[in-house]
Amino acid sequence: MGRGRAGRVRIAVGAVLLGTLGTVEARAQAPEGLLISAEEMAQGVRADNAVILHVGPAESYDAEHVAGARPLTHRDVVRQPSADAAGQELRTELPEPRALEATLEDLGISDDSEIYVYWSEEWVSPTTRVVYTLQWAGLGDRVHVLNGGLPAWKEAGFSTTDEPVPQGKGSVTVHPRPDLVVDAAWIQAHGAEPGVRIVDARNAANYSGEEEDRGLAGHIPGAVNATFPQFLDDQVRFRSSEELAGLFAEAGVMPGETVVAYCHLGQLATAVMFAARLAGHDVKLYDGSWEDWAERGLPAAREN
Repeated sequence: MGRGRAGRVRIAVGAVLLGTLGTVEARAQAPEGLLISAEEMAQGVRADNAVILHVGPAESYDAEHVAGARPLTHRDVVRQPSADAAGQELRTELPEPRALEATLEDLGISDDSEIYVYWSEEWVSPTTRVVYTLQWAGLGDRVHVLNGGLPAWKEAGFSTTDEPVPQGKGSVTVHPRPDLVVDAAWIQAHGAEPGVRIVDARNAANYSGEEEDRGLAGHIPGAVNATFPQFLDDQVRFRSSEELAGLFAEAGVMPGETVVAYCHLGQLATAVMFAARLAGHDVKLYDGSWEDWAERGLPAAREN
């Protein structure tokens, strides 16, 4: 967002921030148990039904991980392209439910599992993509994310190991939540409705049109711009729900609005969505994101 627009937004939302954000009851509360501390995770993983997921490159898992954690990346839980796709299929799309079930069961996840997820090497958006997929699969009320990832675990004095986890099989049924995902037709039909705010999670140069993305410059008309690093502190931890609400308001997202986010392919947007949930917003992902929008040749707006 350019300086002029950002300044106008800050002025416009000042009264809202004073009159609404100052009262916790004025907006929805952050989902209980979604973002947890190292101490809370250490307590939770003692349960027999706990499953721990380490999101990061393979070498990071091999070097050290929380005892009992199983390795995966966001690529493990996206749709795999068909052999004859010849590079034409969208990337980072939600998987078929049955394929996701098989992947989750290989990770030891069952219908009664409490799932603890953390990132290594600052893999924040890959982790939030994993978490979003678990939420879409109907497991969201049992997913817990360690704020600060593996560094926070170690800083709190908890140990790590380089021992791999013995294989174990789970049994899970995926119940997809179509309310958490939208497509280009939905954006065109509902993106400008009251109570809906389209958020572009790409960098400012892509948003403004200064840099092309997938051969198309600009952003979805009506979208505001917010990138996920602003929602993290210098320890790579998500800020408080009150701070997050204020940052969203500065970006043009008002309390009570549903955040519909997109990015290049559908990964960075999930980190913005995660922050929005913590701030009390309902969220949806345009999974095809700018890759799909550009491929369809749909209109793009450019910042003045």
